[in-house]
Amino acid sequence: MARADDTATDAPQPRRRLHRLRRALRARRERIRANPTLNTTYRVGLGAFGTLVLIIGIIAIPYPGPGWLIVFAGLGILATEFHWAHQVNVFTKRHYRRWSNWVSRQHWTVKLGIAALTGVIVIVTLWLLGMYATIGRWLGVDWPWLASPLFGT
Repeated sequence: MARADDTATDAPQPRRRLHRLRRALRARRERIRANPTLNTTYRVGLGAFGTLVLIIGIIAIPYPGPGWLIVFAGLGILATEFHWAHQVNVFTKRHYRRWSNWVSRQHWTVKLGIAALTGVIVIVTLWLLGMYATIGRWLGVDWPWLASPLFGT
């Protein structure tokens, strides 16, 4: 009869798997680093991808959802190759925590005001992007004030 301990020793432990994966990724990165052209291409590609994720996160900050998480992910991607990104990530996380702690200590009216400001930002952004005019056209409503001042739609 097999014991539960026997199956645990047959399969690799999650930490061992993670350790092996990290070791393999480091070895692969070192092989890339050994080729100057490939290293430059890798860094440019990773920098472009990390910057794109960071920009999407910054755009998403005022909206409900994971805006700050996306920002930290973008900085984390960049920090794998660029030391400055690591420093910015640490700085940003520290001030994000300070902001979160400050908001949590505030009276409910301040929290409501912050939520209202967030709602206004979302409403104005949707208007600037022409979403109200688009939905108005779908519903057969043609009010001039629905049109975006940026796109005129």
